[in-house]
Amino acid sequence: MINQLPTVSQTLHTTNFQALVTIPFTGTINAIGWKRELIGDFKEIVDKIALHGNITVVQPKQLLALDLSKQGQLAREVILSDWKLLEAHGASPVLNVIEYYDRDEDFPFFPTDVYSFHVDRSPIATDTFLCTYYGEPSEIIPNADCEQKVLIPEIRTALKELYDGPEDGFEAFLAEYFFDLHYQAKPNAQPINLGLGNLWRLAVDHPESQVPACVHRAPKEKAGELRLLMIC
Repeated sequence: MINQLPTVSQTLHTTNFQALVTIPFTGTINAIGWKRELIGDFKEIVDKIALHGNITVVQPKQLLALDLSKQGQLAREVILSDWKLLEAHGASPVLNVIEYYDRDEDFPFFPTDVYSFHVDRSPIATDTFLCTYYGEPSEIIPNADCEQKVLIPEIRTALKELYDGPEDGFEAFLAEYFFDLHYQAKPNAQPINLGLGNLWRLAVDHPESQVPACVHRAPKEKAGELRLLMIC
């Protein structure tokens, strides 16, 4: 029996991977999470990974090569188990140790980096999966509590001043530079913290989608603290 625990109108919690990948998005539900209390020392893994730049991609063979304590080994088993489950589902997981993401410097008045609330888009039917094992977790926000930035009059005016082309090409310009993927939280909006260890499936903007795409963002990292994130 699948245990489904509605929390807010946007999210649904499940207790196993099969439910996570099979329950359909419907209505306003566009984020489904496998809620877990993980065991193991994930910080030990972060501490022992050799870093390469601000984002380090970690392969399974690198995890297996780490000399870990028993608690570190438990954490490694969790990550490798998630990896196998996602691959068997047809996803392509990537494990990152993140110091920080690059900031968008091309458009200072309208950053399009992952710290901005945004949706993912795909030309084919797909979902976004993510899990924060260590560090600051990702956030989502109810679609009713935010608005597409390109529809905000003052922002749209500024973008039209930036655009140098025919009027009928403006919408294509917004899509080309990903402006149309970004959202602004309304006053008093309350972002939802996805928590540590929970594996989430988020709705993506694609041609077959039956629900609005899930608006989410990367958190601001704490000074001196890395993040361990699996995403696909």
